[in-house]
Amino acid sequence: MENRDGSFFSDMGCINASILLIIGASTLIVIRIFYIIYRSSKPLYSTPPGPLSTLIVLGSGGHTAEMLNLLAVMQMEKFMPRYYIAAATDNMSLQKARVLEDSLKEKSEAGLVGTSHFMQIYRSREVGQSYITSVGTTLIALTHALWLMIKIRPQVILCNGPGTCIPLCVIAFFFKAFGIRWSSIFYVESIARVRRLSLSGLLLYKLRMADQLFVQWPQLKSKYPRANYVGRLM
Repeated sequence: MENRDGSFFSDMGCINASILLIIGASTLIVIRIFYIIYRSSKPLYSTPPGPLSTLIVLGSGGHTAEMLNLLAVMQMEKFMPRYYIAAATDNMSLQKARVLEDSLKEKSEAGLVGTSHFMQIYRSREVGQSYITSVGTTLIALTHALWLMIKIRPQVILCNGPGTCIPLCVIAFFFKAFGIRWSSIFYVESIARVRRLSLSGLLLYKLRMADQLFVQWPQLKSKYPRANYVGRLM
């Protein structure tokens, strides 16, 4: 009996210790997430840093056109190296990005605008794909996004609406939560969004994943007060 009682209390002690460990770890993660949300609204650097490695997410059609127009007026020497990512089924966006990079190199001194890289990522869901089959493709997209984020380790992520940005932003947020890498996420909502955010923008806004979220119409600022109204960029 005594051996059984001792074994019982030993097992209970292990269970209690495991529960306390889980509670402690969960508490630390929650505190870390609240810190990230608080810190995201503040400037990341007290002094101007050197060039920042930048991940630029492109989407088909208007998303790519808006992003490239935005990049054309940025001080690109502050954002390098640059990594352009588009969906695996979207070849036109990367071709347009290459044209932009070639024009930058022609206008600038050698090496001033830094290097650029072009990559593709699996889509979470294709247009018209059923929601049941999209579960598997979403898991594949998340795995691919994880591999890309480990490989690139960007300091800045620029995106403006394509769904391909969500897996990358999710991985970036988890990297922040676990102290692996701090990637500042800047989301610029499409000018086509006048009354409500896109699904990508809404997810990043509601889940507080974006460090800064910019809108181009004042009514969006009224509806989503944490967004930053910057007027029409195009």
